[in-house]
Amino acid sequence: MTPILSIRLHRILENFLDLYPIMRAKIDWPVAIRPLLRKYKSKRHPLDYQNVYQLLVMVVLSARSTDDFVNAVAPKLFAAFPDMSSLAGVQPEALFPYIAGITNFAHKAKWLTAIAAEIKTDEQIPRSLEKLIQLPGIGRKSANVILREAGVPPEGVIVDVHVLRVAPRLGIAKGTDPKKVEEHLMKILPPKEWDAGMAMSFLGREICTPKPKCDSCLMNKVCLYYSRLKK
Repeated sequence: MTPILSIRLHRILENFLDLYPIMRAKIDWPVAIRPLLRKYKSKRHPLDYQNVYQLLVMVVLSARSTDDFVNAVAPKLFAAFPDMSSLAGVQPEALFPYIAGITNFAHKAKWLTAIAAEIKTDEQIPRSLEKLIQLPGIGRKSANVILREAGVPPEGVIVDVHVLRVAPRLGIAKGTDPKKVEEHLMKILPPKEWDAGMAMSFLGREICTPKPKCDSCLMNKVCLYYSRLKK
């Protein structure tokens, strides 16, 4: 190869790399995300719940705690408080012996007893995002998880710590504000594909970890992070 040809090829490559972010904007994410949805669509959340009451309690407890630890303490908690009505008549301190190792356990005990005092029975657990986020200790992420696992059509996109890592890596969203990331995902994906949030969460737990296994990721063909690794 002549020096002149080499220089021309180098310039072409530079121009391509400069244009790459613009080219990526043309990715059809509703189509590109489908392999991820197919893989994880029917996968249950890692919290080991048996009913919606247990799900709600465990989701509240899991904030800033690991799912594995919540799964470990849950059986004794639910043996003592098997349903919402049994939780409705107790003071927060009654929960302390069962959840003392969980982050912010005292606040979570207050939230759970307040929720139980308000809704009283399992049958009255809300099945809408609007009503769930009015309950103490339940934000949009928690409400979206509850709705998904309860089999209710999604009203939002789950954005947890894993999604906040995976979405910018893929290039489907950017930033660290869960609300803004969710709003963006809801704009670019149709409601039928809003389970992409939980799918990205599973990907973040299994493949797109802090030290990602990019070569084995089914999304590497459209992944911004992976494309930069190959430069």
